[in-house]
Amino acid sequence: MREAFLAEELVVKTPPLVKFGEAEKMASEDITKLAESLAKTKVGGGQLSFKGQSLKLNTAEDAEEVIKQIEEFDGLEALRLEGNTVGVEAAKVIAKALEKKSELKRCHWSDMFTGRLRSEIPPALISLGDALITAGAQLVELDLSDNAFGPDGVRGFEALLKSPACYTLQELKLNNCGMGIGGGKILAAALKECHKKSSAQGKPLALKIFVAGRNRLENDGATALAEAFGIIGTLEEVHMPQNGINHPGITALAQAFAINPLLKVINLNDNTFTEKGAVAMAETLKALRQIEVINFGDCLVRSKGAVAIAEAVKEGLHRLKELNLSFCEIKRDAALTVAEAIEDKLELEKLDLNGNSLGEEGCEQLQEILEGFNMATILGSLSDDEGEEEDEEDEEEEEEEEEEEDEEEEEQQLKERGQGEKEAMTPKKILESQDSTPVPSPPVDVATFLAFPSPEKLLRLGPKCSVLIAQQTDASDVEKVVTTLLRISSVFKDEAPVKTAVHETTDALMKKAFASATFNSDAFITSLLIHMGLLKSEEKIKAVPSLYGILMTLNHMVQQDYFPKSLAPVLSAFVTKPNRALDSCSFARHMLLQTLHQL
Repeated sequence: MREAFLAEELVVKTPPLVKFGEAEKMASEDITKLAESLAKTKVGGGQLSFKGQSLKLNTAEDAEEVIKQIEEFDGLEALRLEGNTVGVEAAKVIAKALEKKSELKRCHWSDMFTGRLRSEIPPALISLGDALITAGAQLVELDLSDNAFGPDGVRGFEALLKSPACYTLQELKLNNCGMGIGGGKILAAALKECHKKSSAQGKPLALKIFVAGRNRLENDGATALAEAFGIIGTLEEVHMPQNGINHPGITALAQAFAINPLLKVINLNDNTFTEKGAVAMAETLKALRQIEVINFGDCLVRSKGAVAIAEAVKEGLHRLKELNLSFCEIKRDAALTVAEAIEDKLELEKLDLNGNSLGEEGCEQLQEILEGFNMATILGSLSDDEGEEEDEEDEEEEEEEEEEEDEEEEEQQLKERGQGEKEAMTPKKILESQDSTPVPSPPVDVATFLAFPSPEKLLRLGPKCSVLIAQQTDASDVEKVVTTLLRISSVFKDEAPVKTAVHETTDALMKKAFASATFNSDAFITSLLIHMGLLKSEEKIKAVPSLYGILMTLNHMVQQDYFPKSLAPVLSAFVTKPNRALDSCSFARHMLLQTLHQL
């Protein structure tokens, strides 16, 4: 088969996978090389840098030269450890050296746990954090980005964030850390505690820059952080792209941004506003006077949301330098309204409306409007324009999706209300409630779940959900199996009930498929890779919006007896290859590669 041959060919050309979590002791010649590398370490301006030196620091002995450099550096204000890998024992001795560095202000500690087990990271962070507290440091910047530590990792620096060492913090960068909802809530609570304690000392936390993209924060994590932002009130830049936030979370953030009057940059790229979230954010933009960059690209603001944002731009935002509304399902008239709104924005340098539905005529009209303002040069490329779409079909799709979102929101509100009532019940109310008839939840069938998947719907299918979905899927049809698997995995969450339901349903489906004599395993893996956006196809197939769910589901699948081990090298080859979508799910990618290597 051509596809299978292609996959096999790529496996041959792909270099062997790195062994994750290796902890072998460095040989004497490696120690010598390390010393030579450190001799070239850049110092100056109070900064000591080991950036990008690929140092493998497992033991105290491995870290001897690093410690020496730290101890001998007078007036250390910034320490760069990016692009190395630090184990628990090495972190302890480095921490010991930092206990005397009271002048340390900037910790550039991104990407410094490559290949480490997830369980190693929290204790390493605790050691380093405790050292900063002991030293009496007053941090200005803390960067822990690109460390796939998950929710547990936030516990590793929670105490540091609450301590006097962070009362002076201005920049907090936690991009691509896989914090999840749980980590987001822990982080929010720590920031609020820091603000409370620092305020009691007369110098409240004045955080300026917050970065937490690619963290799967979703609505609950974003809402928790919004509450912290509202309390802090000094933010100038917020970067939270690719977090799976829908309109309830976007609305909460909008409300928080409104009481951060110094905001200059808002980057919420690749979340899901819909009209509700866009309108809420537009109202907030009207109240902000310092905004320079708005990045709502790939946020599904749609036409009505775009018009609301255009109105906010037109009314103020005279310092605006960049407006990104690309890939937002905006139609021609709305896009032209956006263009007309920027007429007097003299500082605007870039307008991005690519990937919308303007059509050829609409693109020409857009360019004409900007030429009339003598602003044609600020318009970005329109090469990915989707073309003008039929209004009726578009509106029906929008209505269906909004109805689905409303349904999920109502379910969540009912759940929360029920929880609140449960907590408020007195013994008398409990007795009285036993006589009342419970209101049943609306019924859900397999077709409804597969059409509009959500964790709640999967759970409401009941304990037989795995059997029901497997029974109603034609196992001989590779495309149907792949589509069903992607729908199931799209609702994956770290929460136990949902995770278990996803795993059990996946197992029932895939066990049936792989056991079928007519099921082509090579065609399956090829189709799956195409739908994941990891393999190109002659047909135009839209890749899934997020790979996190399918990567975590595959991590479970490949460990099961039904999964053909012959497919593991193919999967490894493609997941190892550089890919932007995979980069946004580094934690899930790392977990899958680690599992595949151990097979």
